Amino acid sequence: MSFVNYHTKEINCKIVYYGPGLGGKTTNIQHIYAKTQDDRKGELATFDTDNERTLFFDFLPLEVGDIRGFKTKFHLYTVPGQVFYEASRKLILRGVDGVVFVADSQVDRMEANLESLNSLRVNLEEQGYVVDKVPVVLQFNKRDLPNIAPIDELSKKLNLYNWPEHEAVAVDGTGVFETLKTVTKMVLMNIRGGLE
Repeated sequence: MSFVNYHTKEINCKIVYYGPGLGGKTTNIQHIYAKTQDDRKGELATFDTDNERTLFFDFLPLEVGDIRGFKTKFHLYTVPGQVFYEASRKLILRGVDGVVFVADSQVDRMEANLESLNSLRVNLEEQGYVVDKVPVVLQFNKRDLPNIAPIDELSKKLNLYNWPEHEAVAVDGTGVFETLKTVTKMVLMNIRGGLE
Protein backbone atom coordinates (compact mmCIF):
# COMPACT_ATOMS: atom_id res chain seq x y z
CA MET A 1 0.00 0.00 0.00
CA SER A 2 1.27 3.45 -0.84
CA PHE A 3 2.80 5.49 1.96
CA VAL A 4 1.77 9.11 2.39
CA ASN A 5 4.38 11.44 3.88
CA TYR A 6 2.53 14.53 5.07
CA HIS A 7 5.76 16.30 6.02
CA THR A 8 7.27 16.16 2.51
CA LYS A 9 3.84 16.15 0.78
CA GLU A 10 4.71 12.94 -1.10
CA ILE A 11 2.83 9.77 -1.92
CA ASN A 12 5.33 6.91 -2.14
CA CYS A 13 4.36 3.97 -4.35
CA LYS A 14 6.16 0.66 -4.65
CA ILE A 15 6.43 -1.15 -7.98
CA VAL A 16 8.11 -4.54 -8.07
CA TYR A 17 9.58 -6.17 -11.19
CA TYR A 18 8.92 -9.89 -10.79
CA GLY A 19 9.69 -12.86 -13.00
CA PRO A 20 12.05 -15.77 -13.67
CA GLY A 21 15.81 -15.53 -13.34
CA LEU A 22 17.60 -13.86 -16.26
CA GLY A 23 14.28 -12.72 -17.74
CA GLY A 24 15.17 -9.03 -17.92
CA LYS A 25 13.98 -7.48 -14.65
CA THR A 26 17.36 -5.93 -13.86
CA THR A 27 17.81 -4.77 -17.45
CA ASN A 28 14.43 -2.97 -17.29
CA ILE A 29 15.40 -1.16 -14.08
CA GLN A 30 18.85 -0.24 -15.36
CA HIS A 31 17.39 1.19 -18.59
CA ILE A 32 14.81 3.28 -16.72
CA TYR A 33 17.49 4.54 -14.35
CA ALA A 34 19.86 5.45 -17.18
CA LYS A 35 17.17 7.39 -19.07
CA THR A 36 15.67 9.24 -16.08
CA GLN A 37 16.89 12.79 -15.47
CA ASP A 38 19.29 13.10 -12.52
CA ASP A 39 17.10 15.62 -10.71
CA ARG A 40 14.12 13.23 -10.92
CA LYS A 41 15.72 10.10 -9.43
CA GLY A 42 17.43 8.82 -6.32
CA GLU A 43 20.51 6.66 -6.17
CA LEU A 44 20.49 3.18 -7.68
CA ALA A 45 21.04 0.77 -4.79
CA THR A 46 22.06 -2.85 -5.16
CA PHE A 47 21.67 -5.36 -2.36
CA ASP A 48 23.92 -8.38 -2.94
CA THR A 49 23.93 -11.49 -0.80
CA ASP A 50 25.78 -14.55 -2.09
CA ASN A 51 24.16 -15.25 -5.49
CA GLU A 52 21.24 -12.88 -5.05
CA ARG A 53 20.91 -9.32 -6.31
CA THR A 54 18.12 -6.83 -5.74
CA LEU A 55 18.07 -3.38 -7.33
CA PHE A 56 16.18 -0.36 -6.10
CA PHE A 57 15.76 3.30 -6.90
CA ASP A 58 13.07 5.93 -6.62
CA PHE A 59 12.00 8.59 -9.07
CA LEU A 60 9.52 11.40 -9.53
CA PRO A 61 8.02 11.17 -13.02
CA LEU A 62 7.44 14.50 -14.77
CA GLU A 63 4.08 13.65 -16.34
CA VAL A 64 2.27 12.46 -13.21
CA GLY A 65 1.60 15.80 -11.58
CA ASP A 66 0.16 16.27 -8.11
CA ILE A 67 -2.60 14.34 -6.40
CA ARG A 68 -4.40 16.69 -4.05
CA GLY A 69 -1.22 18.71 -3.59
CA PHE A 70 1.05 15.70 -3.07
CA LYS A 71 3.90 14.70 -5.39
CA THR A 72 3.98 11.04 -6.37
CA LYS A 73 7.26 9.20 -5.97
CA PHE A 74 7.70 5.69 -7.34
CA HIS A 75 10.10 3.20 -5.81
CA LEU A 76 11.14 0.49 -8.29
CA TYR A 77 12.45 -2.86 -7.08
CA THR A 78 13.55 -6.11 -8.67
CA VAL A 79 13.22 -9.47 -6.98
CA PRO A 80 15.72 -12.30 -7.32
CA GLY A 81 14.46 -14.64 -10.02
CA GLN A 82 15.80 -17.89 -8.65
CA VAL A 83 13.28 -20.06 -6.80
CA PHE A 84 15.54 -20.60 -3.78
CA TYR A 85 15.21 -16.90 -2.88
CA GLU A 86 11.50 -17.15 -2.12
CA ALA A 87 11.87 -15.46 1.29
CA SER A 88 13.45 -12.41 -0.35
CA ARG A 89 10.68 -12.28 -2.95
CA LYS A 90 8.05 -12.25 -0.22
CA LEU A 91 9.82 -9.52 1.71
CA ILE A 92 10.23 -7.28 -1.35
CA LEU A 93 6.55 -7.73 -2.28
CA ARG A 94 5.40 -6.49 1.13
CA GLY A 95 3.46 -3.24 0.67
CA VAL A 96 3.52 -3.43 -3.13
CA ASP A 97 1.29 -1.07 -5.14
CA GLY A 98 1.95 -2.52 -8.59
CA VAL A 99 3.83 -5.34 -10.30
CA VAL A 100 5.54 -5.72 -13.65
CA PHE A 101 5.80 -9.42 -14.45
CA VAL A 102 8.73 -9.77 -16.85
CA ALA A 103 8.25 -12.99 -18.81
CA ASP A 104 11.05 -14.49 -20.88
CA SER A 105 9.67 -15.04 -24.40
CA GLN A 106 12.02 -17.92 -25.22
CA VAL A 107 10.18 -21.21 -25.79
CA ASP A 108 12.43 -23.13 -23.40
CA ARG A 109 11.70 -20.64 -20.57
CA MET A 110 7.94 -21.25 -20.38
CA GLU A 111 8.27 -23.56 -17.37
CA ALA A 112 10.30 -20.93 -15.49
CA ASN A 113 7.70 -18.27 -16.39
CA LEU A 114 4.85 -20.44 -15.09
CA GLU A 115 6.75 -21.27 -11.90
CA SER A 116 7.50 -17.61 -11.23
CA LEU A 117 3.93 -16.54 -12.00
CA ASN A 118 2.61 -19.11 -9.53
CA SER A 119 5.11 -17.82 -6.96
CA LEU A 120 3.81 -14.27 -7.48
CA ARG A 121 0.21 -15.40 -7.00
CA VAL A 122 0.98 -17.39 -3.84
CA ASN A 123 3.12 -14.63 -2.31
CA LEU A 124 0.49 -11.95 -2.96
CA GLU A 125 -2.30 -14.10 -1.53
CA GLU A 126 -0.23 -14.92 1.58
CA GLN A 127 0.06 -11.18 2.21
CA GLY A 128 -3.69 -10.67 1.89
CA TYR A 129 -3.83 -9.29 -1.66
CA VAL A 130 -6.54 -10.28 -4.12
CA VAL A 131 -4.43 -11.12 -7.17
CA ASP A 132 -6.80 -9.81 -9.82
CA LYS A 133 -7.16 -6.51 -7.91
CA VAL A 134 -3.42 -5.71 -7.80
CA PRO A 135 -2.19 -3.54 -10.70
CA VAL A 136 -0.06 -5.95 -12.76
CA VAL A 137 1.40 -5.48 -16.23
CA LEU A 138 2.71 -8.46 -18.17
CA GLN A 139 5.84 -7.76 -20.20
CA PHE A 140 6.89 -10.29 -22.85
CA ASN A 141 10.62 -9.62 -22.96
CA LYS A 142 13.40 -10.81 -25.29
CA ARG A 143 11.27 -10.48 -28.43
CA ASP A 144 14.47 -10.02 -30.46
CA LEU A 145 15.70 -13.58 -29.93
CA PRO A 146 15.22 -16.36 -32.51
CA ASN A 147 13.55 -19.08 -30.41
CA ILE A 148 10.54 -17.19 -29.00
CA ALA A 149 6.97 -18.25 -28.45
CA PRO A 150 4.18 -16.43 -30.32
CA ILE A 151 2.47 -13.66 -28.32
CA ASP A 152 -0.91 -15.42 -28.41
CA GLU A 153 0.64 -18.54 -26.86
CA LEU A 154 2.42 -16.53 -24.15
CA SER A 155 -0.77 -14.62 -23.43
CA LYS A 156 -2.90 -17.77 -23.26
CA LYS A 157 -0.52 -19.51 -20.83
CA LEU A 158 0.53 -16.56 -18.67
CA ASN A 159 -2.22 -13.94 -18.72
CA LEU A 160 -4.77 -15.58 -16.45
CA TYR A 161 -6.16 -12.28 -15.15
CA ASN A 162 -6.48 -10.22 -18.33
CA TRP A 163 -3.60 -7.93 -17.39
CA PRO A 164 -2.31 -5.33 -19.86
CA GLU A 165 0.51 -6.72 -22.00
CA HIS A 166 3.58 -5.21 -23.64
CA GLU A 167 6.24 -6.69 -25.89
CA ALA A 168 9.78 -5.68 -25.01
CA VAL A 169 13.46 -5.92 -25.78
CA ALA A 170 14.82 -4.54 -22.52
CA VAL A 171 18.45 -4.57 -23.69
CA ASP A 172 17.68 -1.78 -26.18
CA GLY A 173 14.80 -0.19 -24.23
CA THR A 174 11.98 -1.30 -26.55
CA GLY A 175 8.75 -1.47 -24.55
CA VAL A 176 10.41 -0.64 -21.23
CA PHE A 177 8.89 2.81 -20.68
CA GLU A 178 5.57 1.75 -22.21
CA THR A 179 5.36 -1.00 -19.58
CA LEU A 180 6.31 1.40 -16.78
CA LYS A 181 3.79 3.99 -17.96
CA THR A 182 0.98 1.42 -17.93
CA VAL A 183 1.73 0.16 -14.41
CA THR A 184 2.14 3.69 -12.99
CA LYS A 185 -1.22 4.74 -14.49
CA MET A 186 -2.89 1.70 -12.92
CA VAL A 187 -1.31 2.45 -9.52
CA LEU A 188 -2.37 6.12 -9.71
CA MET A 189 -5.95 5.15 -10.57
CA ASN A 190 -6.01 2.99 -7.42
CA ILE A 191 -4.61 5.85 -5.31
CA ARG A 192 -7.05 8.41 -6.70
CA GLY A 193 -9.91 5.98 -6.07
CA GLY A 194 -8.77 5.53 -2.47
CA LEU A 195 -8.54 9.28 -1.84
CA GLU A 196 -12.07 10.03 -2.99
